[in-house]
Order: sequence, then structure tokens, then C-alpha cells
Amino acid sequence: MKELWIKKISAEGLSAEAVPALLDKEGVAFQPIDNVNWAEWPYRPEVRFRAAHTSDAILLHYRVSEASVRAVAGADNGPVWEDACVEFFSVPAADGVYYNMECNCAGTLLVGAGAGREDRRRAPQDVLDRVQRWTSLGRASFEERVGECSWELALIVPCSTFFLHDLRSLDGLTMTGNFYKCGDKLRTPHFLSWNPIDLPSPNFHCPQFFGTLRFE
Repeated sequence: MKELWIKKISAEGLSAEAVPALLDKEGVAFQPIDNVNWAEWPYRPEVRFRAAHTSDAILLHYRVSEASVRAVAGADNGPVWEDACVEFFSVPAADGVYYNMECNCAGTLLVGAGAGREDRRRAPQDVLDRVQRWTSLGRASFEERVGECSWELALIVPCSTFFLHDLRSLDGLTMTGNFYKCGDKLRTPHFLSWNPIDLPSPNFHCPQFFGTLRFE
């Protein structure tokens, strides 16, 4: 399994829009999301992410180039995985609960938590509202746009997003997790992962294939 060290940086009063420039300044490198785990869906758009933290929040920055984009899900906790979507799944504690944080290219967010795929609890809106979001395509929903498109997304994910846990600080924490890119209803559906998945059909709800995330 892959291992990622997540750098601690100082960023008081940071906005999501400023995350890419700050990570550039701090020399935080991009990681590819490029594993095609299922031969039936061979399309591999160019997808990269990078991560840092500020003790009380995770900073995420994605860069994507793909053949079409779509952002139909207009409300949080909707079916964002059907759109041009990037995802971060993680296990923050030893109790078996994992979180799925999924965001489409217009910054519409879904957060769920639970021990398995079928018993998910969705985050309440006040939790979602505390996640800062910036996207290069703007925040308005839109139907599919066909043609090569490059876009970026930045998120500031506070510890409170892990709403079933009392997570106060990320300092020195070790999690497991995976990062994904999908688009179930795009013209060319695809299912990419950072850490490879050995299952017979597309399924991102598989903590047994998560990599290791080590927070400074």
C-alpha cells in the first residue's frame, strides 16, 4: 500500500482560493490518481492531488484534465459521483468507521460516515457548510460539456468534518485513506484511484485497500 506524508503548514485566515498558491510556496508535491482497476472502464483522465494540514484542517488541491465535465448535482449530499467528481475516503480512528468526502467540479459536496457501504450517515448541513471550497469552474451547476477541459478544486476540510469523532488535532496522526476520480454519468465513465483496488467491479468503499496517511 502507498504511504503519503502530509506536511504541516501555518495558514491562519486562509481561504480555499488561496490554497493552490500556498501549497506551491510550501513545495507540496502532487500525487497521481492514475490506477485503472477495472478493464471495462479503461479511460484514464489526467488527475493529480496534493495535501497539507494546519493542525485543525486538511488542505486538498486537485487538478484534472478530462474529455468532458458535468456538475448536475446542485445541492450538498446529492449524487455528486455522477458528475465530474473527486473523492477522499479516510479512516481517522481505530473503530472501523470511515468517511467518504466527494466533491464535484462545481464544489458541491457529499460527506458520509459509517462502518460499511450500506449503513452510511450523511453529514448535517452545518458540518458541510464549514468546508471551504473553491473551483476554477465556478459554483453554479451545469449540464455536461463535451471537449477537453482542465479544472481545479481546493478544499479546506476542518476536523469537525469528521462528525462522528471528536478529532481536535491532526498533529502526528496516522490515518488510512484513498483518493479517487470518477464520473458515473459522464460520456466516458471512469473510476480511478490513488491506491490500487483489487476487486471484481468498481467499488470505492473498500478500506482494506486504503493507503497510509501520516500527518506531521
